Order: sequence, then structure tokens, then C-alpha cells
Amino acid sequence: MKILIVGGGGFIGQKLAKALIARGTLRGKPITGVTLADIVAPVIPPSSFPVDAAELDITETAPVRALLEDKTPDVIYHLAAIVSGQAEAEFDLGWRVNLFGSYNIFEGARALGTKPVVVFTSSIAVYGGEITEPIQDETHLNPQTSYGAQKAASELMLNDYSRKGFFDGRGLRLPTISIRPGKPNKAASSFMSSIFREPLQGQEAVCPVDPSYEHWFLSPRRVIENLLMAADMPAEAFGANRCIMLPGRSYKIGDMVEAMRRVAGDAPVDLIRWEPDPVLQRIVLGWKGLFNPAKGLRMGFVRDDSFEDNVRYFLEDDLNATA
Repeated sequence: MKILIVGGGGFIGQKLAKALIARGTLRGKPITGVTLADIVAPVIPPSSFPVDAAELDITETAPVRALLEDKTPDVIYHLAAIVSGQAEAEFDLGWRVNLFGSYNIFEGARALGTKPVVVFTSSIAVYGGEITEPIQDETHLNPQTSYGAQKAASELMLNDYSRKGFFDGRGLRLPTISIRPGKPNKAASSFMSSIFREPLQGQEAVCPVDPSYEHWFLSPRRVIENLLMAADMPAEAFGANRCIMLPGRSYKIGDMVEAMRRVAGDAPVDLIRWEPDPVLQRIVLGWKGLFNPAKGLRMGFVRDDSFEDNVRYFLEDDLNATA
């Protein structure tokens, strides 16, 4: 079983690689090799089987095709993307990476002729506009950001390529991941981790939204569990729609801060400054916060029990992480 992780240099890619190495099997077979590909060659974790790294710009067709032909992966994890805030600010770059980059990967997988499993990380940003909450599995996609539109378009491609039998696609609409390790990035949702991550490490952080702002969350630990599960499942479990919303939990920002207080005390809470940011609010207020992930739960995908869990997992897994 050979595995390719596109976006293997990011924090999810690195965590996924380590989980695969520790597990040693996928889809009931021993893992014989893992390749981590990203715009900068990723760090290679220690492993008892071969793990290598590759520099890859997914907007370039020929290198993508060459890498897939060389590695002939049985499972491809497509995690690479320009994040939401950057996709909104740099319109052309967002479409080039998030849509045409996906097209290059899907075409490369198709060209293999072996029908590999392709696990694609989409986003709840595909939902928005005039729709009723809570969002159901059958709710139509109506993104209100460029990032959401790019993810939605990639989902349609993944469904069609799977329907045609070119590959076995599985798309997961990720909730906002919190608490992410490392440093703030250009995602509009970045503050949803930084207002916890930095205070838990003794640093100040700014919250740009009101405490009543409500959103849909999942911890990094549960994301990795779900990514492994998504590859293991038979294609029939996904049905005619290969893209699903992952289970998560809806929390108000103020309630999340109080959950941190219950786990870690007053000191980190006192390091949060509440400073509204109208530009960022225009993006995040277009996102939806209430979901009913009935299909994902039926399939066995998992979520956190409470935001206290998210805080504890960060303290156990990622405290002082730099990437």
C-alpha cells in the first residue's frame, strides 16, 4: 500500500503522516511507502518503512503527472490549498491553486488507470447565503467566498470523476480546526485557534469577533482519525454523493473561552484582547455555524465531546509546537 499526501508539509499532513507510520496499515494492507509532497519539501518523520518528500507546485501539470506516475500511489490524500483569507485577497491565485491544482491532481490520478482512492479535504465554506440552519446533508452549496466556491467546484469534479470510475473519491467538508498548532496563517478562521493557542503559551492574542459569534469546530486529533477512516471505508458507504460534512460541534466564541478557563484557569483568558475587525467579520459572518451531520455520524465519523477536549488535546499533543 503506497500513499501520497499532497500538502504533506502542513500541520494536518504532518500529523497524518505520523499517524500512518504509527498505524502501519491502511485499507487492510501493510503500508510500504509514504510520499509527502508540498510547495516546499516537507519534513520526513522517522519510520520503519520508506518515507520520502518532494517539492511540488500543484498548479503545474507536468510535475504533478510525473510524481504520480513515479510513485503510483494506491491512496492519495489531497490536502493542499490556499487558505480562505488569502484566496479572498488574491483571487487569481486562489482559483489557480484551489481549483486548477485539484484538477491537475484528479487528472493525474485518472491517468494512472488504477482507480486509486482519493481523499479530498473540502470545507464548510461551501455553504452560505440564504439557507436554513441547521444545515442538512442535502442542503445545496451556496458559498459566499472565493475559497468556498473553489472547494465546491472541486467537489463537483471529484463526484464526476468518481462516477466515471476514474478514481475512488471521498470528500470531507472539514469544520474549522481548533486548536491548530504552530503560528497564525492567512486563513480568515486563524483567530479561532490563535485566541487559545497563544494564551495557553503565555502570549497575548486578539479576538476580532463578538463573544456571541457561533461556529462549527473539530479538533486536530479527530480530523486525523476521520481522514484515516475515510480511506478505509468501502466506496459504497459514501453513496452517490462522495462529499459529506464531517461531524463537529457548534460553539460560541465566548463559551469556548470559558471552556479554556475551566481547563487552564484564568491566566490564559486574561491574555485575550477583544478588538473587532470589520474586514474579517465580513468574511466569517458569511459562514454558517449550525449543522446536522447525520450521514457522517451514521458512517462512523467522530467528533469531540466538548471544547474542553479540544483544549486538553492541544495541551497533550501540540503545546509549544512550531509548525
